[in-house]
Amino acid sequence: MPMLRAASTLSAEAAGELPHWDLTALYPGLDSPEFEEAFQRLLASIAALADLFDDLGVGAGAQVQADNPVVSRVERALSALNDVEQAVESTGAYLYGFITTDSRDDLAQARLSRLRERMVLLSKLQTRFTAWIGELPIEEIIRRSPLAAAHAFPLRQLHAAARHLMSEAEEALAAELAPSSGVAWDKLHSNLTSQVTAEIEVDGASRRLPMSELRNLAMRPERELRQRAWRVELEAWEANAVPIAAALNGVKGQVLVLSARRGWQDPLDETLFFGHLEPAALEAMIAAAREALPDLRRYLHLKARALELPRLAWYDLFAPVGNPGRAWTWSEAARFIEEQFGTFSPRLESLAARAFGQRWIDAGPRPGKVGGAYCMWLTADQSRILANFSPGYDGVSTLAHELGHAYHNLNEAGLTPMQRQTPMILAETASTFCETIVKEAALVDADRGERLYILEQSLQGACQIVVDVLSRYDFERALFAARRERELSVSELNRLMLEAQSGTYSDGLDPDALHPYMWAAKGHYYSPELSFYNFPYLFGLLFGFGLYRRYLSDAAAFPERYDDLLASTGRAGAAELAARFDIELDSKSFWQSSLDVVRADIDRFADLIEG
Repeated sequence: MPMLRAASTLSAEAAGELPHWDLTALYPGLDSPEFEEAFQRLLASIAALADLFDDLGVGAGAQVQADNPVVSRVERALSALNDVEQAVESTGAYLYGFITTDSRDDLAQARLSRLRERMVLLSKLQTRFTAWIGELPIEEIIRRSPLAAAHAFPLRQLHAAARHLMSEAEEALAAELAPSSGVAWDKLHSNLTSQVTAEIEVDGASRRLPMSELRNLAMRPERELRQRAWRVELEAWEANAVPIAAALNGVKGQVLVLSARRGWQDPLDETLFFGHLEPAALEAMIAAAREALPDLRRYLHLKARALELPRLAWYDLFAPVGNPGRAWTWSEAARFIEEQFGTFSPRLESLAARAFGQRWIDAGPRPGKVGGAYCMWLTADQSRILANFSPGYDGVSTLAHELGHAYHNLNEAGLTPMQRQTPMILAETASTFCETIVKEAALVDADRGERLYILEQSLQGACQIVVDVLSRYDFERALFAARRERELSVSELNRLMLEAQSGTYSDGLDPDALHPYMWAAKGHYYSPELSFYNFPYLFGLLFGFGLYRRYLSDAAAFPERYDDLLASTGRAGAAELAARFDIELDSKSFWQSSLDVVRADIDRFADLIEG
């Protein structure tokens, strides 16, 4: 299989192309009879689930004892709900695979819109199930039922979540309005930003680039080009800012209303509950990260010195430093990752070989394709990865990161949707771990120029996650506080973003060359279901570093324990999982020790700059 993968990859490169992913593991095509039949069957299954819930009496007002008939009803409802959610998740991923690689695909957009309309009913059924579980003697049911026992953690979470439900009528109305409110705003942002293009001169030729390719110019060595790309990007965001701001105001307004109606004091409280994280742990982590900001600014000053600049501008953050040493073509990146994953375990190596050999990855940027990178579960033990690969170490690191997500999905294969509902904070654990494996391996045989380049690339990522993520977290806190009063204008959103960036980057960046439109560029702000998708990256980085330190102390026994942790992220809270490795999440000292990994890299970077 690796030989087939290498041949196909090299063939794609020779033709000037990067591989596109293969979604035929599910259906031959979006317009195939097989997909149409499965799609209709899925829509019918949601209606059938509603009939079953009616028959079983699923809903609020149950107040029954945990006798055998009730246990049997819980088992039937739980099994049926898992089956439907599994089909929805898989079909949704299939459609999303078409839309995120070409947002102009009208057929995929139409199918996803139809599925979302039917998911209104599913959302209502999920709410009914939660309300029902909240009124049942759940501990007794878990004791009596092996199926309930296998779902003990998510059922207990639902039992607690039931206290934060609106009335049945209000929850039904919220579900019915979702496709034309928060979901619609999110869709607007995704579709609009994926189709934004801008004209810029690159290498002597005028080109019209999608936003993903334009932003990739920030990695070029020519400062004048980086600066021009930054200015063109800001102009493009400004030209499209009004509808994007409307989307952000709409999403955050909805979140605030529903969060308050459901009895949460703040959207952050809701995020922490569903993220299985205690407030004390978040406070300890944020405090440790803020204490580390001067260390990260030291890195920024060192990078400015390496680039012979008095101070970095925003468009210098991703500028290369050192000598990459190798081109890191797609095929080279694939081979290197596969080999280094093998040093951890054959299972991780096999996962990488399958991903590259079976075309799990859509690699290159193109018009209509969304920017950034992500990994999604598709079916069984298979995932799909979207990337916008650039031929540098950053591209290698991003691939390793997303393959870490695929490995996480692999370890959850065979579990039900309810058992594998991994919270945001733990979703970045495997990705950070895999990035670290690749980084340390790349440093081993590197000369001074290569070591400088790789360390700087790694510190770029750490700076983004510690410094920039803190700015995004601060921005979202300020955004929610302001949005409670009224909608915010484009200029007000820009001001909040600049204040947040100044607060974390401080003198590390030129205050006159920041990025006021980062609120438009980051899609995480626009999900009505995932507020504060920023600090989970910080958690993932530092928790991943903590696990990697434990791996180094017991490499032989660690992989099995690690796989078990990844398989359990939807079946236990973060504190319980961390305790398996003697980690106390509410202790600032743990987070400080993980940040010491970053500090050590800064010291290594300084030695190379100053040596």
